[in-house]
Amino acid sequence: MTANSATNRNAIPAYSEAYAAFRIDDLERLMAGTLEGGMNACIECCDRHVGSNKIALDWEDQSGQRASFTFEQLRDLSAQFAGFLTSQGIGAGDVVGGMLPRVPELLITILGTWRAGAVYQPFFTAFGPKAIEHRLSTSKAKLMVTDPANRPKLDDIAHSPTVAVVAHGQALREGDLDLAAELARQSTDFAPVLRQGSDMCMLMSTSGTTGLPKGVPVPLKALLAFRVYMTDAIDLRPDDRFWNIADAGWAYGLYYAVTGPLLLGHATTLYNGPFTVESTYRIIKTHGITSLAGSPTAFRMLIAAGPELAAAVKGQLRTVSSAGEPLNPEVIRWFAAHLDAPIHDHYGQTETGMVVNNHHGLAHHVQPGSAGFAMRGHRMVVLGNDGEELPPHVPGTLSVDIARSPLMWFTGYLNQDTPAIAGGYYRTGDTVELSPDGYISFVGRNDDVITSSGYRIGPFDVESALIEHPAVIEAAVVGKPDPERTELVKAFVVLRHGVEASEELAEELRQHVRSRLSAHAYPREIAFVEQLPKTPSGKIQRFILRNAEKAAVAPHAN
Repeated sequence: MTANSATNRNAIPAYSEAYAAFRIDDLERLMAGTLEGGMNACIECCDRHVGSNKIALDWEDQSGQRASFTFEQLRDLSAQFAGFLTSQGIGAGDVVGGMLPRVPELLITILGTWRAGAVYQPFFTAFGPKAIEHRLSTSKAKLMVTDPANRPKLDDIAHSPTVAVVAHGQALREGDLDLAAELARQSTDFAPVLRQGSDMCMLMSTSGTTGLPKGVPVPLKALLAFRVYMTDAIDLRPDDRFWNIADAGWAYGLYYAVTGPLLLGHATTLYNGPFTVESTYRIIKTHGITSLAGSPTAFRMLIAAGPELAAAVKGQLRTVSSAGEPLNPEVIRWFAAHLDAPIHDHYGQTETGMVVNNHHGLAHHVQPGSAGFAMRGHRMVVLGNDGEELPPHVPGTLSVDIARSPLMWFTGYLNQDTPAIAGGYYRTGDTVELSPDGYISFVGRNDDVITSSGYRIGPFDVESALIEHPAVIEAAVVGKPDPERTELVKAFVVLRHGVEASEELAEELRQHVRSRLSAHAYPREIAFVEQLPKTPSGKIQRFILRNAEKAAVAPHAN
């Protein structure tokens, strides 16, 4: 019996009944602390699970070195880190930055920061000095924890905070602190500092795809929403082996690779190495992974490698969860055929966490191409330009009805106006359509939607049709300015290895899309490219392609 078939034999609650029965009081009772009476994220993610000698972290690096840490070990190490913070004059409400790869010290830094009542700020290790400096100027962090490989990025940053280095015997710069030595000086006894549910425990940044990143305060209340996602959407079970391949320098990794599983007393898996198809299948096989989470970009790389490598783990994965950008139907079909695994599309933002999902843990029909249904604790609506809620089949902006969403925790950007919040709604900036039975289907970012000859065309549908073609591995679709049609549909296509670009193939792709969508939605222009512009977290940056097209057309408009 495969892992997939085992899922179908487990009774899971119906979505409609679970959604209607949701009460935040019932959820709060599952936590150790309370929103009003006091809460600590280290207690919720570590201390409360002490006593059974359970594994909290299963770690491996690219050389094959492995280590495991129990909740008991992480409790002691986090206490030492909290003591270290106190010795540096850092306490409740202060910000601590972490710029580390996926090493055990990353988890120690996060948990120890929370234990002291301080705020953890992640820094993705691919960031350059300017990206780091902007985030530090926003947060006023008092400490940065990093490693020798990333330490040089702080050299030219004005007003850099104190730096603690995971040195592992390497020489330190003058003024830097050796983290291991500092921890060794501290006691393993440190009482967690209780905070209110509205107090910050993380400080995130938006991805900055359309402007400078903005600070996103994440309060302790968000832990309740993270827990619902792990139970309803991920359907994480006690006998699962869980691996979220997202980096904890970004929201999906920090929220749901670190915080989410630990909240449930479940081990997380960290692999410190570059993403490759071979290493991914190896980790799944050797660690016995049954629940996998990641991005469509990573999953498309598995598809590009072919079904032969997938055969070694076919039937092992009980669930696969995808987040970061819409999941193309072709990916869903491939995972069903070659991994015997259901892969579900999940939607969220740094500002909200995951809020619309095809839930693994709640019974409902999954419609390929749809983002699914609102997560419990959230009322999701579609708004028009006038701020009115729109009926089904009318495109508009996906929004959160704040007053009727008890788990909505985002209240605004740090020290900035938040125009996305107005009239009782938070507007995501994503264009969607609602079906009569509650499905939410993604059309595109508001800026990404193409207007051609009076038609509104979502890039996602065109991209999905393109990657159905066996020659295509990735595609990005934008609107190119056109004096007659307003915009033309233009596609940028990455071909599979060994496939030659040609005008004949371009015409074949045009007709392929036209036959699957409509006469107005096919790409009239196709450019074959080696790669697509992406954010460090793997999201396609269509605005870069769109702006390049506008710039190319502009000189001819005069």
